[in-house]
Amino acid sequence: MESSILLFLGSLLLHAAIGQYNVDDSGGTGPKFDGIGGLSGGGATSRLLPSYSTEAVSQIFDLLFKPNFAASLQICKVEIGGDGQSTDGTESSHMHSQDDENYHRGYEWWIMTEAKKRNPNIKLYGLSWAYPAWVGNGSGSPYKYPELTAGYIVKWIQGAKSTYGLT
Repeated sequence: MESSILLFLGSLLLHAAIGQYNVDDSGGTGPKFDGIGGLSGGGATSRLLPSYSTEAVSQIFDLLFKPNFAASLQICKVEIGGDGQSTDGTESSHMHSQDDENYHRGYEWWIMTEAKKRNPNIKLYGLSWAYPAWVGNGSGSPYKYPELTAGYIVKWIQGAKSTYGLT
């Protein structure tokens, strides 16, 4: 499995070496180009990455995030864990309850940190697929109490910055 991933990522490097793709992001009448990105989400799509050897993981992150090298992704989007099933599995929340904050659960922090190491200018995004039950105040819907939902997301952003220096 590890070798097939490295082979795939190596093919990205080959395509990058064959030709160069230039993007004009100067002002104009069209929408602004924010970059090309990758996503770790859907409940554990990147879960096996920490199981690979340190060397393989480093190579994978280099191939994905190093500027002017292979994929050179400019955006890294991750799932904000919500303690609920979200497609392929479950990602742990940073707040199991309203008074329980822990910014060391899960692996998405690690992915964002590794992306920033390779490209300090990378844009980071987070998106919730699921929410802990308390966010809906027992209603079953995280949208019934928007102040709880917004607070939950804001705490995630604040935790990313204060714990990992991620912006």
